[in-house]
Amino acid sequence: MLGAIRAVTTTVPDLGAVEQAYTSYLDYRTIARGALDEATARSWNAPAAAGSRWIAMQPASGEATCLRFVERPATEGYRALTTHGWNATELTVQDVDALAPRLAGSPFEIIGAPADLDGLPMIRAMQVLGPAGECLYLTRIGAGSGFDLARALSPVGRVFIAVVGGPDIEALRRFYQARFGNPPSPATDLRIRVLSRANFLPVETTRHGLAVLPLADGTLFELDRYPAGCTARPCGDGDLAPGMAIVTCEVDAIGDDDDFIAPPAASSLPPFAGARRATLRGAAGELIELVARE
Repeated sequence: MLGAIRAVTTTVPDLGAVEQAYTSYLDYRTIARGALDEATARSWNAPAAAGSRWIAMQPASGEATCLRFVERPATEGYRALTTHGWNATELTVQDVDALAPRLAGSPFEIIGAPADLDGLPMIRAMQVLGPAGECLYLTRIGAGSGFDLARALSPVGRVFIAVVGGPDIEALRRFYQARFGNPPSPATDLRIRVLSRANFLPVETTRHGLAVLPLADGTLFELDRYPAGCTARPCGDGDLAPGMAIVTCEVDAIGDDDDFIAPPAASSLPPFAGARRATLRGAAGELIELVARE
């Protein structure tokens, strides 16, 4: 079974600008930094990224999850929410309405103002683009939601949802069910306004397929059917994809499966440096890194 989300890795063209923004406006703190080792780069099918600078950041609460940023050149024309693969990192927050004015005029551009989810007023969220164009959903989970989801232990908390989009939502559901055994929910057609805006579609009338894949420790994957105009993520040969590139999940153990990009080896990056890890590719081209504390 696929366990809890423990890290999200995003490529950015200016590591210093990202570190400053997340520290100043989201109260994240840098817990480690370094240069990407060749073994890890190969395990991600990204040998061109070896030697790149990286940082790992955690929320003020110090919870055992992190955001990892790797400095890579920008990809011309890439925009979040318009290509297949990982597209949005969702963080818990304690008060989304108080956070919104704090972000006004900051490096975080609000692309979806705070609003209740359709039919779920106890879940309230806004969406922003970060300083490198990365998409964040910032979400408050109130009492009575009916979902066993992580709550924020600091004003801006940890990653608890990772959003993957692809052209065929049933292919996404089948992949995660067959590969890991986690049972996805049935797909439902819903308004995802931020996705419609990004793709210049009517916001109130367009519906997108959505399913959820429950994980552990109050986390989950959101599986989205992306509009027909969306394409595969542009990516340089042997490099990491632009934007949200990798999601790392904890598992009980890692075997020697033949679908891994490279044989399992010890990780050199937080949150579990030294643990056994391996990476594989999902149904929409997304990279899923598994890490085990065996």
